[in-house]
Amino acid sequence: MFDIDKYNKISQKIKVLKKKTRIIAVSKNHPKKDVEIAISHGVKIFGENRIQEAWVKFEDLKKENPSLELHLTGPLQTNKVKKAANLFDVFHTLDREKLAKEFFKVGGLDNKKFFIQVNTGKEETKSGIYLEELSEFINYCKFDLSLNIIGLMSIPPIHDQPKKHFSILADEAKKNNLPQLSMGMSGDYMDAIKLNASYIRIGTALFGERKNEN
Repeated sequence: MFDIDKYNKISQKIKVLKKKTRIIAVSKNHPKKDVEIAISHGVKIFGENRIQEAWVKFEDLKKENPSLELHLTGPLQTNKVKKAANLFDVFHTLDREKLAKEFFKVGGLDNKKFFIQVNTGKEETKSGIYLEELSEFINYCKFDLSLNIIGLMSIPPIHDQPKKHFSILADEAKKNNLPQLSMGMSGDYMDAIKLNASYIRIGTALFGERKNEN
């Protein structure tokens, strides 16, 4: 069940800190009815991790609520790019050249926005661009492929201090003239807000433990 009190408390913390952070309500593995409850409380920004699940929940909801903004916050396979582009507005996990090229091939993306996923901890088990390759990849996406790159996204290593990685991400965004940061989840969003996150991706704190149903 969507927790509007928790949503309002996080919103109030953002206001007190005088930040411009926006909350993405990540509804992955939660039923459509929970999303409808959130919408009834005025929530307009949602995140999903899987294409098929997102279609089931949001195809009709987006038609009924044109102001909804849907963010893809999970990994994307290249063979699902076209379908994803028909539903999502913002992509947070542009993490490799092959995926960027596929978006370019699909075309018609003038109103889509992209975050490049950065592997700040250089973890072999995690997706994302390494820091030493980042500037080149940003330029390739922006200038060679004409993708609308608005910022950087990261998921800190689980056993490391999130604040350190959020600071690295903020520095890299500034260095590359990118205005937005996607960072912070249910367990570390306060650090992200304080370091000027544009978006925090909140799932469990708003919807409770995940369920495997639609």
